[in-house]
Amino acid sequence: MRVIRTAAAQLGPIQKAEDRDSVVARMIALMDEAKRQDADFVVYPELALTTFFPRWYHADRAEADPWFEAAMPNAATAPLFARAREHRMAMSFGYAELTPEGRHFNTSILVDRDGRIVGKYRKVHLPGHEEYDDARSHQHLEKRYFEPGDLGFPVWRMLGGILGMCICNDRRWPETYRVMGLQGVEMVVLGFNTPSVNAQRGAEGLGQRLFHHRLSVQAGAYQNATWVVAVAKAGDEDGHHLTGGTLIVDPNGSVAAELEGEADGVIVHPCDLDETRFGKETIFDFARHRRVEHYGRITGQTGVVLPE
Repeated sequence: MRVIRTAAAQLGPIQKAEDRDSVVARMIALMDEAKRQDADFVVYPELALTTFFPRWYHADRAEADPWFEAAMPNAATAPLFARAREHRMAMSFGYAELTPEGRHFNTSILVDRDGRIVGKYRKVHLPGHEEYDDARSHQHLEKRYFEPGDLGFPVWRMLGGILGMCICNDRRWPETYRVMGLQGVEMVVLGFNTPSVNAQRGAEGLGQRLFHHRLSVQAGAYQNATWVVAVAKAGDEDGHHLTGGTLIVDPNGSVAAELEGEADGVIVHPCDLDETRFGKETIFDFARHRRVEHYGRITGQTGVVLPE
């Protein structure tokens, strides 16, 4: 057995006026609770340090820069890293990254038990739009404030296993999991901030959004024989509601643990990475069963090409 006692640490809403220090204090409290439950690894949401700011339109794009982190760790997050080292706990969380060259990414990191950043991922599949859209019930301006990630879907050896990351909308794309699956991934961790209503289809509310969330995560886990840990930022942020749905899915696609509610909270589950072996050695033994000669369209085109 190769067990990682994994804590999915959901954050309730972060209001626009809430500062980094307050949010980090909440994250530390969740980490302390995870430690009380003997967790080895704690996973936090996408954009864990701020409200989901892409809902706010800035005509001057640079006005959004205060939401971004120019260094990691920094003064605000140093106490989180210090507590992780004290607890000897690995962690993963998402934040808005501003690079020294002035580039902007929706980023997630893996941090080992010594508090060292050992992995970085930048969100590839950016949803939403770039300009203000009167036709939408609310704005979702990720394409305005972020560039598509430029690091691909790497994996890392950590905690005795092979771990990978993705962020929010990435979980809906099968290519996300398959690229990591082809590297032997045994646990995918991801944070999300998902509005509870589709801005372009008001009838698609909370129930359908949670259905699509679970469907995507469970399919990705099953089809690649990997654990998936999906962690929400949830609740009402300044009148804009985000779904919950924090859960841990096993390599057979079953929900192993799920957190109820939309407030700050933790679930801890013993994830045995050896449970990935059956799927990887049988129905999803890629070396035996994949037929890449027929998959050219997947990397050869983006939009749909209709038959003549």
